[in-house]
Amino acid sequence: MPEFSICIPAYKSRFLAECIASILRQSYVDFEVIVLNDCSPEPVEEIVRSFSDTRIRYYENESNVGPLRLTDNWNRCVALAEGAYVVIMGDDDRLERDYLEEFMTLMTHYPGLDVYHCRSLIIDDSGDAIRLTPAGPSFERVCDHIWHRLNQWRSQYISDFVYRREALSREGGCYALPLAWGSDDITAYKACAGKGMAHTNRPVFNYRHHNLSITSTGNDLEKMRANVLYAVWLRGFLADHIPHEAEEVVYRNLLEQQDRLMQQRKQFTMALSMRRHRARRFWMWYKHRKEFGLRLHDIILAAVKAQGLAKRM
Repeated sequence: MPEFSICIPAYKSRFLAECIASILRQSYVDFEVIVLNDCSPEPVEEIVRSFSDTRIRYYENESNVGPLRLTDNWNRCVALAEGAYVVIMGDDDRLERDYLEEFMTLMTHYPGLDVYHCRSLIIDDSGDAIRLTPAGPSFERVCDHIWHRLNQWRSQYISDFVYRREALSREGGCYALPLAWGSDDITAYKACAGKGMAHTNRPVFNYRHHNLSITSTGNDLEKMRANVLYAVWLRGFLADHIPHEAEEVVYRNLLEQQDRLMQQRKQFTMALSMRRHRARRFWMWYKHRKEFGLRLHDIILAAVKAQGLAKRM
């Protein structure tokens, strides 16, 4: 049985060869690669077959799952995996050569956890570095992680996490939300709820930011519906969670401020959508304000934030 299963739910082919090559170049070699073709019209199979490495296993869905139910692909990959630990890769992202080696070091320092995390380097279409995600502590408990994430002091992606496969399967796999918008968050929260999470500040994962990524496209209304479901999950989790003594203060803050924090998340989602076609999107959010519990103040504030995001992103 391999130590790691690196899973690629694949649909786009543009950067797939680069993605696979970055995995096969790992300095730590005890891994398998699972590629799951989501009925892509692009030459996904041809690209995969161009690699002769026996560690690659190729599968195809019978029908297209699509972005709305993206976590279905993530969870099928987890079910196919045989490794002790699972990584879920975007088909346009890449790993630094020592990604797995760095995680092995992290596991040596913090043995027995169910989730480990690394800092990420954001790259553009050409593979050039744009920015780094914020640094994190070497170890933290779940309430600290939620607090920093919902205050937007952290950035993370599904592929900068490594999960113990048995623990992930026991929790029912990755948490399903429309477009997987927040699924990486809640999956991590659930995985570290009991034992906490270890983090390395070495940016060994490369996230490719471009106009076709989930964070840049997709149905804006579905993203907001995901936010509503995210808030429902958070309320239920906090009601049931028994905090460790080291997180009691943060836990109380989360209980008191969860509505404000989730409203901020809604504002951020609107701001992302209003980076382009601001007037049209503003009107769309105004029409749907009651469905999502939005105030006119929220929409105006998001429109202002959108200007800054458009320049930065």
